[in-house]
Amino acid sequence: MTDATQINVRLLFFGAAREAAGCSEEELTVHAPATAASVFTEVLARHPALQRFGRALLVAVNEEYAGMDAPISAHDEVAIFPPVSGGAADESAEHSAQDFFELTTEPIDVGAVARRIVPTRSGATVTLDGYVREWTRGRRTLYLVYEAYAPMALSELQRLGRQAHAQFNITHIGIIHRTGRLEIGDTSVVISVSAPHRRAAFAACEWAIRELKRTVPIWKKEFYEDGEVWVEGEGAPEALQHSEDV
Repeated sequence: MTDATQINVRLLFFGAAREAAGCSEEELTVHAPATAASVFTEVLARHPALQRFGRALLVAVNEEYAGMDAPISAHDEVAIFPPVSGGAADESAEHSAQDFFELTTEPIDVGAVARRIVPTRSGATVTLDGYVREWTRGRRTLYLVYEAYAPMALSELQRLGRQAHAQFNITHIGIIHRTGRLEIGDTSVVISVSAPHRRAAFAACEWAIRELKRTVPIWKKEFYEDGEVWVEGEGAPEALQHSEDV
């Protein structure tokens, strides 16, 4: 049992950070008042192997990205992970009726996904089919494994949907991402956007895949003939990066 000056938090690790820590989750007792920075310092002391990531590691508190000054309370869930691979007003009821954001371990039927967002007032649907390629920079890939911080990933996908409606003249958007082991040629992600005019659908689709790879907590590990590696992400907003003194 801890005294009044200490609190317990639940730590979660994902992707390469999970492998470096040697566990996917654990309990941590820290002194109160606590912040993300103080928790992170304790984590580095407990798991020195995480120091190899330098300032690249990100923190989420209760399934939301957090800066290092974010306050931490007793029993909070603190997730620590590398950059992922690879706010707008609420949408109207008409938008949300057919928007969808899902994770699945099953094969994705690209055509079926696209047909889920074809309302009568749209004139075009643009669908992105992202699949596993065999060759990357001259190395032959055998298969991929995708891992997700599922609750946060879904909320981030929904946020992308709201932002897409705010930035582009679209009718509906749907995103499905697969996790687990994927073979060469398997579809890993499908983004489908319907709009009154094709230009907006193309623009929103391109924006959505770029933002997904930047902010949604899904990680990719590539298995080659001669080794394996976690794919480095494209980074998160600068405000979420660690300061020099952490």
